[in-house]
Amino acid sequence: MASITTPPRVPIPANGVDYRGKVVLAPMVRSGELPSRLIALKYGADLVWGPETIDRAMAGAVRRVNPRNGTIEFTRMPSNGGRTEKAGQESVIYRLDPVREKGKLIYQIGTATPEIAVEAAKLVAGDVAGIDVNSGCPKPFSTSGGMGAALLKTPDKLVAILEALVKEVGTPFQIGISVKIRILKDPEETRALVSRLVKTGITGLTVHCRTPPMRPRERAIRDQVRMIADICHEAGVACVINGDVTSKDEGHALMKEFGVDGAMIATSAEANPSCFRTEAEGGLLPWKEVVHEYIKFCLESENRFGNSKYLLNILVPGKLQEGKNAKAARSYADTCHALGFEDLLPLAMHVDDILNLTDKSVTTKDLQPEHIRSKAVQNAMENNESARAAGGASRVKSTSPAVSAGGPMRTNSIPAPTKTKTEAETQADVSVPAPDAAPQKQELTA
Repeated sequence: MASITTPPRVPIPANGVDYRGKVVLAPMVRSGELPSRLIALKYGADLVWGPETIDRAMAGAVRRVNPRNGTIEFTRMPSNGGRTEKAGQESVIYRLDPVREKGKLIYQIGTATPEIAVEAAKLVAGDVAGIDVNSGCPKPFSTSGGMGAALLKTPDKLVAILEALVKEVGTPFQIGISVKIRILKDPEETRALVSRLVKTGITGLTVHCRTPPMRPRERAIRDQVRMIADICHEAGVACVINGDVTSKDEGHALMKEFGVDGAMIATSAEANPSCFRTEAEGGLLPWKEVVHEYIKFCLESENRFGNSKYLLNILVPGKLQEGKNAKAARSYADTCHALGFEDLLPLAMHVDDILNLTDKSVTTKDLQPEHIRSKAVQNAMENNESARAAGGASRVKSTSPAVSAGGPMRTNSIPAPTKTKTEAETQADVSVPAPDAAPQKQELTA
């Protein structure tokens, strides 16, 4: 009886993750920040890639834990273009959630130099499940530095980068190293490239089924996929397909059709991240339900408002009046008010204060007297019928002579609407609780 030979597999490191059988969120600049990754995981993404982060931007960054929400932030001071007249403010280069993204996050690096790639990757390696090298981005900001798709023209350099990361980061940190490429116009050139890459010690290879010059609006080309998958499997490397994958169900169908191990979703997840829900789970959700969850994750993450608004402009239908109002928003409070998310307003106003958006917010100036009252006034509203009837006009009853005597109610404990916290106060503020581990685990498996 003939023996059945089991295909080889590159061992998955102890702290790494196997890409096989997974439908994952693609790395997307601007659209792949923490809130986008968290909502993708909530709706069923098996893994999430962070946005491409340039090695030189990460090298030299400082790792810190945000005391208000428990996220891990990598920060550095901007150069200010050499200007010294204005003090710089720390920039968050990368942010991750160590609880909800544990074992699920792949850090994608943009690099053209093995040494700098290793330096940057070591900073984040202890907090992620894998490091992925971007060798497919065709945008000038990437290719002009010899990174992204430019690496497809310098295979020796790409091989050197992968080998250095496997040896100096993957092995000591026990995580996988992978690479994302695009197909080349000549299938034989693609074959030669992939054959070299799978020998570097990587655990996974993602193929974007477009050539470097092709734009997202052009239909993906899949006639090289099976050949690439075969080369990967001969070397024991997982192969993931990317390009025009629109849903989790389609991702699994493509795995069967082309013999690949996983599938990656990009633009469809931008438009509606509930695309990670299977039809059996109910499929796509209405935009407003998705947007409510997205904003909640933005607030919990203290995500930069400009970045959140960028994706909201994609998620919210622009022809609706709600969408037009949301596009005009200048703060989280304005956004929540425009979309009717009154339940998120208190947290939105709090985060606006942290991010110095309060002065820009029209909604906060209108609603602050109602939402931000002194504790004494709130107690009076709850316990004193006359105070409730008067909408807070009555004074609080007290045995203290100073309070029970005649005269107006003291209001010096009510914060001024335009007051901005100092840096020290912001750092010490821990009123936004860190994500709770148990509910998060339920979200990941939803």
